[in-house]
Amino acid sequence: MPAPSCGPIKNAWGPGFWAGFVACGIVLIVIVPALNLWVPPASRIALPDYLVPLLGKYLCYGLLALSLDLIWGYAGILSLGHGAFFALGGYCIGMHLMRQIGTRGVYGNPLLPDFMVFLNWKELPWFWWGFDHFAFAAAMVVLVPGLLALVFGWLAFRSRVTGVYLSIITQAMTYALMLAFFRNDMGFGGNNGMTDYKDILGCDVHQPSTRLGLYLASVVALGLGYLLCRFITASKLGRVLLALRDAESRVRFLGYSVTNAKLFVFTVSALLAGIAGALYVPQVGIINPSEFSPGNSIEIAIWVSVGGRGTLSGAILGAVLVNAGKTWLTGAAPETWLFVLGALFVLTTLIFPRGIVGLLRQARWVRPRATAPLPAGEQA
Repeated sequence: MPAPSCGPIKNAWGPGFWAGFVACGIVLIVIVPALNLWVPPASRIALPDYLVPLLGKYLCYGLLALSLDLIWGYAGILSLGHGAFFALGGYCIGMHLMRQIGTRGVYGNPLLPDFMVFLNWKELPWFWWGFDHFAFAAAMVVLVPGLLALVFGWLAFRSRVTGVYLSIITQAMTYALMLAFFRNDMGFGGNNGMTDYKDILGCDVHQPSTRLGLYLASVVALGLGYLLCRFITASKLGRVLLALRDAESRVRFLGYSVTNAKLFVFTVSALLAGIAGALYVPQVGIINPSEFSPGNSIEIAIWVSVGGRGTLSGAILGAVLVNAGKTWLTGAAPETWLFVLGALFVLTTLIFPRGIVGLLRQARWVRPRATAPLPAGEQA
């Protein structure tokens, strides 16, 4: 079977794309809130309040999967530590939410969070300064993951670490962070993490209206993140990324800066993951070191594989479908979930490497030109 062309996405901004994008926006921004706010609760089509943050959580996972697909599907960088950037964004907003509790905590201390009072901290650590302001916390949400990705990526890509070796050191990075954040003397809540949030921007986080607002913020973030990733992959840089994924040495020989290209998309990917984590935390109500678990990062790669690597939309679809299945299966038969997850990974690796979106495009139900071609060794 001849290898598909490695050219850029054709008609990336055509009428068909915008029609689909707007249709999804209408469903998520108009129809979902309408079903929650205006349909009588007794109706079968009503959306209960408890489902709104669950949908918001799925959208955050979609943004996280999108961030990994940008570097794995298009640049060939398989990061098994992307959960670290997600968790760091979550911790940044979690610190702000903890500072907003004030005297409403269990111990009533206006300066120290409850876990610091319990551990006999005498003063607020310097790295907590400024987190009582939302603008500062929002800046840290992107700066902390972005700076870590910039430094880590510069060291790794400058040293020409690629393939499985890069995957291993990204996994080691997130594992090291998990061990560090488990320590009580780090000042981040230890193994219990941070919880018992009260409000965000003056709004009670437990109120349905606030949860709906966070859901809508997740929709907007996912939409903007998708447009950004599509812009990158449809540009000249996207063509370079595909080329270096398939033949990095040839791209370097042609005079392109492989290090700069990889570093740019890796940093952008980390920023998107951090934003996803920041939106995730107030909707689930907790952040703890388990978010750094290497297993979580591996699960992100499975989402992307199931939906379709190198498709962007497939990554989002895979994240939503896999996590919806996880929600149902962990309630119906929790002991089988890990087996199902492992089976999904095997199936996507051996039988349909292009994922769900790839299968649909092969069936000509969707135009096939918007898929980033797989490396030559993975083509059917």
